[in-house]
Amino acid sequence: MANKKLKLLYLARFLQEQTDEEHPKTVQDMIAYLERCGISAERKSIYDDLGLLQLYGMDIQSVRSKSYGYFLGQRDFQLPELKMLIDVVQASPFLTPGKSMELIGKLEGLTSQPNARQLRRQVYVMNRPRTNNEQLYYAVDGINTAINENRKVTFRYFDWTVSGEKAFRRDGAAYLTNPVALCVDRHYYLVAYDTATRDYRHYRVDRIAGLTVSDQARDPLPRAFDLGQYVKSIFDMYNGRTVTVRLQFDRSLINAVIDRFGAKAPMHAIDEAHFTLTAPVEVGPTFFGWLFQFGTQAKLLSPDEVKAEFTDYCRGVLSQYE
Repeated sequence: MANKKLKLLYLARFLQEQTDEEHPKTVQDMIAYLERCGISAERKSIYDDLGLLQLYGMDIQSVRSKSYGYFLGQRDFQLPELKMLIDVVQASPFLTPGKSMELIGKLEGLTSQPNARQLRRQVYVMNRPRTNNEQLYYAVDGINTAINENRKVTFRYFDWTVSGEKAFRRDGAAYLTNPVALCVDRHYYLVAYDTATRDYRHYRVDRIAGLTVSDQARDPLPRAFDLGQYVKSIFDMYNGRTVTVRLQFDRSLINAVIDRFGAKAPMHAIDEAHFTLTAPVEVGPTFFGWLFQFGTQAKLLSPDEVKAEFTDYCRGVLSQYE
């Protein structure tokens, strides 16, 4: 009798794991599966169960070939969506290879096994630098918990040495701070408020060790804090004063420029080979480094003071090779 009560659950799992539009299953297939699970079933009861599962909300479709087959149609995630999510997991440098494969396996469980095999054939974890801090996943969870429960966190923070060892800051003493937000660029960052300095700090989560959620409540945070602006100050090109500059580019760089400034950036064609852009940037080494990579294909036209700073930057790089 206990097994009979489980029949509906086993049948739902069979449809989720074994069927899709390309792989329908017959009622006889379902009866054979249930028998392997220790449950006997008759054809009529299977039809009744399929009706109940449809009433529950499962999108069970039928198809006629030599005999009627059934499959689960609409799912929470369709195959292209799962492939996109897997691509994001594969490309994330803040996930270890082991954690990447673990998450990919869980994503594959959201579709049928035939489709999962199709996804698995496309999986390739890119050979790019990745974190080797297996604790990052749990640190992220702890930080989220602390923010939601309005508590402080404590952890140790380290830098890497040339030999690949961890060198803990503050001689290994623990940090106790007020978590404000988690931000992600190429890496996860904890944004925290330091009460002693009355200022905000950010920490690479993959360089945090032994994070624990404290019993202490977070200190009151200043009301004037603009998280969006702070994130801009630590990511990307936002690390200097804002200045509107005019730049000239070869037409071949149009995609790179749109990636940087957006499709609505004010661009104007000069001739068939060049165009200009006028846009605000945060003047500093990150912007200069971005511009420098294009060599003679890009030119800073104005203003003169930024041109002078960029010239000094280029000379400083060149001086290392003279």
